[in-house]
Amino acid sequence: MTTDARGSRADRSELGRRDILRLGGLGLGWAGAIAPAWARGPSLAAPADRSVILLLLLGGPSQLETWDPKPDAPSEVRGPFGSIPTRCPGIRISEHLPRLALRMDRLAIVRSLYHDEAPIHETGCQLLQTGRLCRAGEEAPHFGSLTAQMCGTRHGMPPFALLPGPIRATGIDIPHGQASAWLGARCDPFSLGADPAGPDFDAHAARVRARASLGKSGAETFSANPFDIAHEPDRIRDEYGRTSFGQSCLLARRLVEAGVRVVTVNMFDTVFNTVTWDCHGTAPFSTLDDYARVLLPTFDRAFAALIDDLDRRGRLQSTLVVAAGEFGRTPRLNSAGGRDHWPGVWSIAMAGAGVRGGQVLGRSDAKAAYPADRPVSPQEVLASIYHSLGIDPGQYLPRRNGEPFTLVECGQPIRELFG
Repeated sequence: MTTDARGSRADRSELGRRDILRLGGLGLGWAGAIAPAWARGPSLAAPADRSVILLLLLGGPSQLETWDPKPDAPSEVRGPFGSIPTRCPGIRISEHLPRLALRMDRLAIVRSLYHDEAPIHETGCQLLQTGRLCRAGEEAPHFGSLTAQMCGTRHGMPPFALLPGPIRATGIDIPHGQASAWLGARCDPFSLGADPAGPDFDAHAARVRARASLGKSGAETFSANPFDIAHEPDRIRDEYGRTSFGQSCLLARRLVEAGVRVVTVNMFDTVFNTVTWDCHGTAPFSTLDDYARVLLPTFDRAFAALIDDLDRRGRLQSTLVVAAGEFGRTPRLNSAGGRDHWPGVWSIAMAGAGVRGGQVLGRSDAKAAYPADRPVSPQEVLASIYHSLGIDPGQYLPRRNGEPFTLVECGQPIRELFG
Protein backbone atom coordinates (compact mmCIF):
# COMPACT_ATOMS: atom_id res chain seq x y z
CA MET A 1 0.00 0.00 0.00
CA THR A 2 1.49 3.30 -1.03
CA THR A 3 1.51 6.31 1.22
CA ASP A 4 2.26 10.00 0.92
CA ALA A 5 2.17 12.98 3.25
CA ARG A 6 -1.52 12.34 3.85
CA GLY A 7 -1.18 8.74 5.06
CA SER A 8 -2.45 5.48 3.62
CA ARG A 9 -5.11 5.23 0.95
CA ALA A 10 -7.25 3.26 3.37
CA ASP A 11 -7.24 6.31 5.63
CA ARG A 12 -8.30 8.58 2.77
CA SER A 13 -11.51 6.92 1.66
CA GLU A 14 -14.61 9.03 1.12
CA LEU A 15 -16.37 9.81 4.39
CA GLY A 16 -19.82 8.49 5.02
CA ARG A 17 -23.11 9.25 6.72
CA ARG A 18 -21.70 9.22 10.24
CA ASP A 19 -19.32 12.03 9.30
CA ILE A 20 -22.17 14.12 7.97
CA LEU A 21 -24.11 13.49 11.17
CA ARG A 22 -21.04 14.50 13.14
CA LEU A 23 -20.96 17.72 11.14
CA GLY A 24 -24.63 18.28 11.80
CA GLY A 25 -23.76 18.31 15.49
CA LEU A 26 -21.03 20.84 14.75
CA GLY A 27 -18.51 18.81 16.62
CA LEU A 28 -15.68 19.42 14.19
CA GLY A 29 -12.80 21.17 15.90
CA TRP A 30 -10.72 23.97 14.47
CA ALA A 31 -8.54 24.84 17.43
CA GLY A 32 -4.82 24.44 16.86
CA ALA A 33 -1.48 25.19 18.35
CA ILE A 34 -1.31 28.96 18.08
CA ALA A 35 1.02 29.83 20.94
CA PRO A 36 4.04 30.45 18.67
CA ALA A 37 2.13 33.27 16.96
CA TRP A 38 1.44 35.10 20.21
CA ALA A 39 4.98 36.37 20.54
CA ARG A 40 4.77 38.13 17.20
CA GLY A 41 1.81 40.18 18.30
CA PRO A 42 -0.87 41.64 16.04
CA SER A 43 0.20 43.52 12.92
CA LEU A 44 -2.50 45.85 11.73
CA ALA A 45 -0.60 47.78 9.08
CA ALA A 46 -2.66 48.12 5.91
CA PRO A 47 -1.14 46.35 2.91
CA ALA A 48 -0.16 48.08 -0.28
CA ASP A 49 -2.64 48.56 -3.09
CA ARG A 50 -3.51 44.87 -3.27
CA SER A 51 -6.85 43.18 -3.85
CA VAL A 52 -8.24 39.65 -4.15
CA ILE A 53 -11.04 38.37 -6.36
CA LEU A 54 -12.22 34.89 -5.39
CA LEU A 55 -14.31 33.20 -8.06
CA LEU A 56 -16.12 30.62 -5.93
CA LEU A 57 -17.35 27.88 -8.27
CA LEU A 58 -20.06 26.46 -6.05
CA GLY A 59 -20.89 22.83 -6.63
CA GLY A 60 -17.34 21.55 -7.03
CA PRO A 61 -16.03 21.47 -10.62
CA SER A 62 -14.63 18.15 -11.76
CA GLN A 63 -10.86 18.20 -11.91
CA LEU A 64 -10.98 15.78 -14.86
CA GLU A 65 -13.27 18.01 -16.91
CA THR A 66 -11.39 21.25 -16.17
CA TRP A 67 -7.72 21.59 -15.20
CA ASP A 68 -6.53 17.99 -14.85
CA PRO A 69 -7.68 15.84 -17.78
CA LYS A 70 -6.39 12.29 -17.96
CA PRO A 71 -6.41 11.48 -21.70
CA ASP A 72 -4.71 8.11 -21.18
CA ALA A 73 -7.06 6.88 -18.44
CA PRO A 74 -9.88 4.36 -19.06
CA SER A 75 -13.07 5.95 -20.43
CA GLU A 76 -14.96 5.53 -17.15
CA VAL A 77 -12.25 7.65 -15.51
CA ARG A 78 -11.38 9.95 -18.40
CA GLY A 79 -14.96 10.99 -19.07
CA PRO A 80 -16.47 12.28 -22.31
CA PHE A 81 -14.24 15.30 -22.97
CA GLY A 82 -10.95 15.63 -24.77
CA SER A 83 -8.03 17.83 -23.80
CA ILE A 84 -6.21 20.59 -25.66
CA PRO A 85 -2.71 22.02 -25.52
CA THR A 86 -2.20 25.44 -23.99
CA ARG A 87 0.15 28.32 -24.70
CA CYS A 88 2.62 26.61 -22.36
CA PRO A 89 4.17 23.40 -23.76
CA GLY A 90 3.31 20.28 -21.81
CA ILE A 91 0.24 21.72 -20.08
CA ARG A 92 -3.12 20.45 -21.30
CA ILE A 93 -6.57 21.37 -20.03
CA SER A 94 -10.18 20.62 -20.98
CA GLU A 95 -11.15 21.07 -24.60
CA HIS A 96 -13.97 23.33 -23.39
CA LEU A 97 -11.58 25.97 -21.98
CA PRO A 98 -10.03 27.31 -25.21
CA ARG A 99 -9.76 30.94 -24.10
CA LEU A 100 -8.00 30.02 -20.89
CA ALA A 101 -5.69 27.69 -22.80
CA LEU A 102 -4.45 30.74 -24.71
CA ARG A 103 -3.82 32.57 -21.43
CA MET A 104 -2.01 29.78 -19.64
CA ASP A 105 1.15 31.90 -19.49
CA ARG A 106 -0.64 34.10 -16.94
CA LEU A 107 -2.23 31.23 -14.99
CA ALA A 108 -0.91 28.84 -12.38
CA ILE A 109 -2.78 25.58 -11.79
CA VAL A 110 -2.68 23.69 -8.50
CA ARG A 111 -3.60 20.06 -9.20
CA SER A 112 -3.10 18.59 -5.73
CA LEU A 113 -5.55 20.37 -3.45
CA TYR A 114 -7.33 18.07 -1.00
CA HIS A 115 -9.00 17.82 2.39
CA ASP A 116 -9.92 14.89 4.63
CA GLU A 117 -13.16 16.20 6.10
CA ALA A 118 -16.73 15.22 5.20
CA PRO A 119 -17.43 15.35 1.42
CA ILE A 120 -20.14 18.00 1.57
CA HIS A 121 -20.34 21.49 0.15
CA GLU A 122 -20.38 23.24 3.49
CA THR A 123 -17.06 21.87 4.77
CA GLY A 124 -15.21 22.76 1.61
CA CYS A 125 -16.64 26.28 1.57
CA GLN A 126 -15.69 26.82 5.20
CA LEU A 127 -12.14 25.52 4.80
CA LEU A 128 -11.45 27.46 1.62
CA GLN A 129 -12.70 30.81 2.93
CA THR A 130 -11.92 30.64 6.65
CA GLY A 131 -9.35 27.85 7.04
CA ARG A 132 -11.49 26.31 9.79
CA LEU A 133 -14.65 24.33 10.41
CA CYS A 134 -17.47 25.35 12.68
CA ARG A 135 -17.09 24.54 16.36
CA ALA A 136 -20.13 24.26 18.61
CA GLY A 137 -22.18 26.35 16.23
CA GLU A 138 -19.60 29.12 15.97
CA GLU A 139 -18.44 30.18 12.53
CA ALA A 140 -14.99 31.53 11.77
CA PRO A 141 -14.77 34.83 9.85
CA HIS A 142 -14.28 34.95 6.10
CA PHE A 143 -10.82 36.16 5.11
CA GLY A 144 -12.47 39.23 3.59
CA SER A 145 -13.98 40.16 6.95
CA LEU A 146 -10.62 39.69 8.68
CA THR A 147 -9.01 41.85 6.01
CA ALA A 148 -11.67 44.48 6.65
CA GLN A 149 -10.95 44.35 10.38
CA MET A 150 -7.20 44.72 9.94
CA CYS A 151 -7.02 47.11 7.01
CA GLY A 152 -10.23 49.11 6.99
CA THR A 153 -11.69 50.95 4.03
CA ARG A 154 -9.81 52.21 1.00
CA HIS A 155 -10.99 55.18 -1.08
CA GLY A 156 -14.23 55.14 0.89
CA MET A 157 -15.34 51.77 -0.49
CA PRO A 158 -16.58 48.76 1.49
CA PRO A 159 -13.51 46.59 2.10
CA PHE A 160 -15.28 43.28 1.36
CA ALA A 161 -18.05 42.53 -1.15
CA LEU A 162 -20.09 39.47 -2.14
CA LEU A 163 -21.41 39.28 -5.70
CA PRO A 164 -24.19 38.81 -6.59
CA GLY A 165 -25.07 37.61 -3.06
CA PRO A 166 -24.33 34.98 -0.41
CA ILE A 167 -24.61 31.22 -0.80
CA ARG A 168 -27.96 29.79 0.28
CA ALA A 169 -29.04 26.12 0.28
CA THR A 170 -26.49 23.41 -0.40
CA GLY A 171 -27.94 20.53 1.58
CA ILE A 172 -27.06 20.95 5.26
CA ASP A 173 -28.07 23.92 7.38
CA ILE A 174 -24.65 25.02 8.60
CA PRO A 175 -22.62 28.08 7.58
CA HIS A 176 -20.63 28.43 4.38
CA GLY A 177 -17.93 30.68 5.82
CA GLN A 178 -19.02 33.92 4.12
CA ALA A 179 -19.83 36.02 7.17
CA SER A 180 -17.94 38.19 9.64
CA ALA A 181 -18.88 35.83 12.51
CA TRP A 182 -17.59 37.12 15.87
CA LEU A 183 -16.00 40.19 14.27
CA GLY A 184 -19.45 41.78 14.16
CA ALA A 185 -21.57 43.68 11.69
CA ARG A 186 -18.94 46.33 10.88
CA CYS A 187 -16.92 43.62 9.10
CA ASP A 188 -19.86 42.06 7.28
CA PRO A 189 -19.48 41.83 3.51
CA PHE A 190 -21.37 44.25 1.36
CA SER A 191 -23.78 42.04 -0.58
CA LEU A 192 -24.99 43.34 -3.91
CA GLY A 193 -28.24 41.39 -3.58
CA ALA A 194 -29.06 41.77 -7.27
CA ASP A 195 -28.10 40.30 -10.63
CA PRO A 196 -25.84 42.80 -12.45
CA ALA A 197 -26.83 41.16 -15.75
CA GLY A 198 -30.53 41.63 -15.09
CA PRO A 199 -32.58 44.23 -16.97
CA ASP A 200 -33.72 45.78 -13.68
CA PHE A 201 -30.28 46.12 -12.09
CA ASP A 202 -30.22 49.47 -10.29
CA ALA A 203 -26.65 50.75 -10.03
CA HIS A 204 -27.76 53.87 -8.16
CA ALA A 205 -29.50 51.81 -5.47
CA ALA A 206 -26.41 49.63 -5.12
CA ARG A 207 -24.27 52.73 -4.62
CA VAL A 208 -26.62 54.09 -1.97
CA ARG A 209 -26.56 50.79 -0.06
CA ALA A 210 -22.78 50.58 -0.30
CA ARG A 211 -22.46 54.07 1.17
CA ALA A 212 -24.94 53.22 3.91
CA SER A 213 -22.94 50.10 4.80
CA LEU A 214 -19.99 52.33 5.67
CA GLY A 215 -21.90 54.57 8.05
CA LYS A 216 -21.41 58.30 8.31
CA SER A 217 -17.64 58.16 7.88
CA GLY A 218 -17.95 56.76 4.38
CA ALA A 219 -21.23 58.27 3.31
CA GLU A 220 -19.77 60.91 0.99
CA THR A 221 -16.28 59.67 0.24
CA PHE A 222 -16.67 58.16 -3.22
CA SER A 223 -18.34 60.14 -5.94
CA ALA A 224 -18.14 58.03 -9.11
CA ASN A 225 -20.43 55.02 -9.24
CA PRO A 226 -18.38 51.82 -9.58
CA PHE A 227 -21.60 49.78 -9.81
CA ASP A 228 -22.67 51.44 -13.06
CA ILE A 229 -21.51 48.75 -15.49
CA ALA A 230 -23.90 50.14 -18.11
CA HIS A 231 -21.22 52.74 -18.82
CA GLU A 232 -18.76 50.04 -19.85
CA PRO A 233 -18.33 49.71 -23.63
CA ASP A 234 -20.52 47.00 -25.12
CA ARG A 235 -17.38 45.28 -26.39
CA ILE A 236 -16.09 44.85 -22.83
CA ARG A 237 -19.42 43.62 -21.49
CA ASP A 238 -19.64 41.14 -24.35
CA GLU A 239 -16.12 39.87 -23.62
CA TYR A 240 -17.22 38.84 -20.15
CA GLY A 241 -20.51 37.42 -21.39
CA ARG A 242 -23.94 38.82 -20.60
CA THR A 243 -24.50 36.26 -17.85
CA SER A 244 -24.83 36.82 -14.12
CA PHE A 245 -21.36 35.34 -13.61
CA GLY A 246 -19.80 37.30 -16.45
CA GLN A 247 -21.20 40.65 -15.38
CA SER A 248 -20.34 39.90 -11.74
CA CYS A 249 -16.72 39.36 -12.82
CA LEU A 250 -16.80 42.69 -14.65
CA LEU A 251 -18.25 44.37 -11.59
CA ALA A 252 -15.55 42.74 -9.43
CA ARG A 253 -12.91 44.42 -11.61
CA ARG A 254 -14.63 47.78 -11.22
CA LEU A 255 -14.90 47.36 -7.45
CA VAL A 256 -11.24 46.52 -6.88
CA GLU A 257 -10.29 49.51 -9.02
CA ALA A 258 -12.53 51.65 -6.83
CA GLY A 259 -10.89 50.41 -3.63
CA VAL A 260 -12.61 47.20 -2.49
CA ARG A 261 -9.96 44.89 -1.03
CA VAL A 262 -11.72 41.52 -1.32
CA VAL A 263 -14.48 40.51 -3.72
CA THR A 264 -16.00 37.02 -3.66
CA VAL A 265 -18.00 36.18 -6.78
CA ASN A 266 -20.36 33.30 -6.07
CA MET A 267 -21.02 31.69 -9.44
CA PHE A 268 -24.13 30.15 -7.88
CA ASP A 269 -26.01 30.53 -4.61
CA THR A 270 -27.46 27.00 -4.52
CA VAL A 271 -26.82 23.60 -6.10
CA PHE A 272 -30.47 22.60 -6.45
CA ASN A 273 -32.67 22.77 -9.55
CA THR A 274 -30.28 24.90 -11.56
CA VAL A 275 -27.26 24.21 -13.74
CA THR A 276 -24.21 24.23 -11.46
CA TRP A 277 -20.91 22.38 -11.09
CA ASP A 278 -22.64 19.74 -8.91
CA CYS A 279 -22.77 17.15 -11.70
CA HIS A 280 -24.31 14.06 -10.10
CA GLY A 281 -25.96 13.38 -13.46
CA THR A 282 -29.63 13.41 -12.43
CA ALA A 283 -32.13 16.02 -11.25
CA PRO A 284 -32.10 18.17 -9.19
CA PHE A 285 -28.41 18.33 -10.09
CA SER A 286 -26.46 18.83 -13.30
CA THR A 287 -24.85 16.62 -15.93
CA LEU A 288 -21.55 16.64 -17.77
CA ASP A 289 -23.51 17.70 -20.82
CA ASP A 290 -24.36 20.86 -18.85
CA TYR A 291 -20.63 21.33 -18.38
CA ALA A 292 -20.07 21.28 -22.14
CA ARG A 293 -23.10 23.39 -23.10
CA VAL A 294 -23.22 26.01 -20.36
CA LEU A 295 -20.78 25.90 -17.46
CA LEU A 296 -17.39 25.60 -19.08
CA PRO A 297 -18.09 28.13 -21.88
CA THR A 298 -19.50 30.63 -19.35
CA PHE A 299 -16.55 30.21 -17.02
CA ASP A 300 -13.98 30.21 -19.84
CA ARG A 301 -15.30 33.47 -21.28
CA ALA A 302 -15.64 35.36 -18.00
CA PHE A 303 -12.37 34.27 -16.37
CA ALA A 304 -10.36 34.94 -19.53
CA ALA A 305 -11.96 38.37 -19.90
CA LEU A 306 -11.22 39.22 -16.27
CA ILE A 307 -7.54 38.36 -16.69
CA ASP A 308 -7.29 40.39 -19.90
CA ASP A 309 -9.16 43.36 -18.46
CA LEU A 310 -7.09 43.52 -15.28
CA ASP A 311 -3.91 43.16 -17.30
CA ARG A 312 -4.56 45.92 -19.82
CA ARG A 313 -5.70 48.27 -17.06
CA GLY A 314 -2.52 47.67 -15.05
CA ARG A 315 -4.30 45.92 -12.18
CA LEU A 316 -3.27 42.29 -12.63
CA GLN A 317 -0.01 42.67 -10.72
CA SER A 318 -1.88 44.06 -7.73
CA THR A 319 -4.93 41.76 -7.87
CA LEU A 320 -4.88 38.07 -7.05
CA VAL A 321 -7.58 36.11 -8.86
CA VAL A 322 -8.42 32.66 -7.50
CA ALA A 323 -10.86 30.34 -9.29
CA ALA A 324 -11.78 27.48 -6.98
CA GLY A 325 -14.53 25.09 -6.08
CA GLU A 326 -15.02 23.52 -2.67
CA PHE A 327 -13.98 20.00 -3.70
CA GLY A 328 -13.51 17.82 -6.77
CA ARG A 329 -15.50 14.97 -8.26
CA THR A 330 -15.21 11.21 -8.07
CA PRO A 331 -12.51 9.78 -10.35
CA ARG A 332 -14.97 7.32 -11.88
CA LEU A 333 -18.26 8.13 -13.59
CA ASN A 334 -21.34 7.05 -11.66
CA SER A 335 -24.26 5.03 -13.09
CA ALA A 336 -25.92 8.23 -14.35
CA GLY A 337 -22.80 9.31 -16.22
CA GLY A 338 -22.03 12.04 -13.69
CA ARG A 339 -19.56 12.42 -10.86
CA ASP A 340 -20.16 12.68 -7.13
CA HIS A 341 -18.47 14.65 -4.33
CA TRP A 342 -14.74 14.01 -3.89
CA PRO A 343 -12.42 16.03 -1.62
CA GLY A 344 -9.59 13.53 -2.24
CA VAL A 345 -8.05 15.82 -4.85
CA TRP A 346 -9.08 18.74 -6.99
CA SER A 347 -7.63 21.62 -8.99
CA ILE A 348 -7.77 25.39 -8.78
CA ALA A 349 -6.31 28.22 -10.87
CA MET A 350 -4.64 31.44 -9.75
CA ALA A 351 -3.36 34.54 -11.51
CA GLY A 352 -1.97 37.97 -10.72
CA ALA A 353 -0.35 39.59 -7.67
CA GLY A 354 3.03 38.03 -8.31
CA VAL A 355 1.79 34.54 -9.16
CA ARG A 356 4.15 33.05 -11.75
CA GLY A 357 2.06 31.98 -14.72
CA GLY A 358 2.62 29.02 -16.97
CA GLN A 359 3.15 26.52 -14.19
CA VAL A 360 1.41 23.51 -12.68
CA LEU A 361 1.98 22.91 -8.99
CA GLY A 362 1.40 19.42 -7.64
CA ARG A 363 0.24 16.34 -9.44
CA SER A 364 -2.64 13.95 -8.98
CA ASP A 365 -2.34 10.23 -9.51
CA ALA A 366 -3.20 8.49 -12.78
CA LYS A 367 -6.95 8.57 -12.01
CA ALA A 368 -7.10 12.05 -10.49
CA ALA A 369 -8.14 10.47 -7.21
CA TYR A 370 -5.41 11.60 -4.77
CA PRO A 371 -2.33 13.81 -4.79
CA ALA A 372 0.70 12.01 -6.18
CA ASP A 373 3.07 14.75 -5.01
CA ARG A 374 3.02 18.14 -3.27
CA PRO A 375 -0.36 17.83 -1.50
CA VAL A 376 -1.86 21.27 -0.88
CA SER A 377 -4.42 22.05 1.81
CA PRO A 378 -7.12 24.74 1.70
CA GLN A 379 -5.26 26.42 4.56
CA GLU A 380 -2.21 26.81 2.32
CA VAL A 381 -4.38 28.42 -0.35
CA LEU A 382 -5.78 30.79 2.27
CA ALA A 383 -2.28 31.61 3.54
CA SER A 384 -1.29 32.40 -0.04
CA ILE A 385 -4.26 34.77 -0.35
CA TYR A 386 -3.17 36.63 2.78
CA HIS A 387 0.41 36.69 1.50
CA SER A 388 -0.76 38.30 -1.74
CA LEU A 389 -2.51 41.00 0.30
CA GLY A 390 0.71 41.72 2.18
CA ILE A 391 -0.67 40.20 5.39
CA ASP A 392 1.27 37.72 7.50
CA PRO A 393 -1.02 34.66 7.77
CA GLY A 394 0.68 33.65 11.02
CA GLN A 395 -0.27 36.79 12.90
CA TYR A 396 -3.16 36.89 15.30
CA LEU A 397 -6.02 39.15 16.31
CA PRO A 398 -7.41 39.26 19.84
CA ARG A 399 -10.95 38.01 20.15
CA ARG A 400 -13.49 39.72 22.37
CA ASN A 401 -12.57 37.45 25.27
CA GLY A 402 -8.89 38.18 24.74
CA GLU A 403 -8.13 34.77 23.22
CA PRO A 404 -5.71 35.11 20.29
CA PHE A 405 -7.06 34.13 16.89
CA THR A 406 -4.44 33.13 14.34
CA LEU A 407 -5.38 34.02 10.78
CA VAL A 408 -4.25 30.63 9.45
CA GLU A 409 -3.54 27.95 12.02
CA CYS A 410 -1.88 25.24 9.96
CA GLY A 411 -0.66 26.41 6.60
CA GLN A 412 2.06 28.49 4.98
CA PRO A 413 1.87 30.40 1.69
CA ILE A 414 2.58 28.28 -1.37
CA ARG A 415 5.96 29.86 -2.10
CA GLU A 416 6.40 28.07 -5.43
CA LEU A 417 3.47 30.03 -6.85
CA PHE A 418 5.07 33.41 -6.50
CA GLY A 419 7.60 34.72 -9.00
